[in-house]
Amino acid sequence: MPSDVLIVGAGVSGLTTGFQLAQQGLRVRIRAEDAPGRTNSAAAGAIWDPIYAEHPRVGVWAARSYEVFARLTEEGFPGVRMVNGVEASRDPMETPDWARELPGYRECTLAELPPGFVHGWHYRAPIIDMPPYLAQLELLVRELGGEFEFGAHLSALAEANAPIVINCSGAGAHDLVPDPEVVPIRGQLVEIRNPGMAEFFAEHTPELGEMIYLLPQGDVLLLGGSAEPGVADPAPDPAVATAIQARCGDIFPEIRTAEVLGHRGGIRPSRPKIRLELEEIDGRYIVHNYGHSGAGVSLSWGCADDVTAIVLGLLGR
Repeated sequence: MPSDVLIVGAGVSGLTTGFQLAQQGLRVRIRAEDAPGRTNSAAAGAIWDPIYAEHPRVGVWAARSYEVFARLTEEGFPGVRMVNGVEASRDPMETPDWARELPGYRECTLAELPPGFVHGWHYRAPIIDMPPYLAQLELLVRELGGEFEFGAHLSALAEANAPIVINCSGAGAHDLVPDPEVVPIRGQLVEIRNPGMAEFFAEHTPELGEMIYLLPQGDVLLLGGSAEPGVADPAPDPAVATAIQARCGDIFPEIRTAEVLGHRGGIRPSRPKIRLELEEIDGRYIVHNYGHSGAGVSLSWGCADDVTAIVLGLLGR
């Protein structure tokens, strides 16, 4: 039986959208070059933090995703946990309005901040261990009747032969659409044995770049981060990894001697503005859902809701 919808991409956007559509009773097929565990989404540190994405609906999408992640934590969904922590800036600034509305919010005192930081706030945020999270999402899509086709290379989106195509191709949209506004940005993380940190720390910066963040995931602590615009090879760079650990160790000395367990590298699909919209080409409908920069996980459930509404409207439901 033919599918109602073909989704291109099996990262967090593709899987979340596929799950939402399958829950509506639609026949979903997901086509991707890589299985979920090998996508760029699997390499993400994945703390809920929507600040690096641009779109008028970012606030709505982020709030919806926070709500879902909080519920999934209560349900024991693999890989999802709510963690207390601090976001801090090296420059004087006003706390963003979105932060003031979060559970656990309060302003930091200077004494609570690491050296070099002058402003910060406490809050509670979802942190997602992406490999088990993606594996569970894939399982749920399959249980709802969704089909997967991996190893399927597309040279152009026009090759996706279906009446309704959902484009969740991430950085691949640069060539598939093609969309020259999509720029790959390589990011890296260092996995170390957690020396005992139970709270996250995230450096607030105006744009992606060299920053410090520490994301506890049980016995593992993820250290970040980096941003290399134009680099499309996800393989980690040892020099960048060394610099990440050194930066984190400058403010949290116990990290300097912690055992390194592994490295992660992935590509963020940077775009001046997220593209979530319907396009009609030669009698076929394409719903684009890409260009989330560093906020794909943080916006995933909200964006999937909007895509689902568009598809149901096309089907007269």
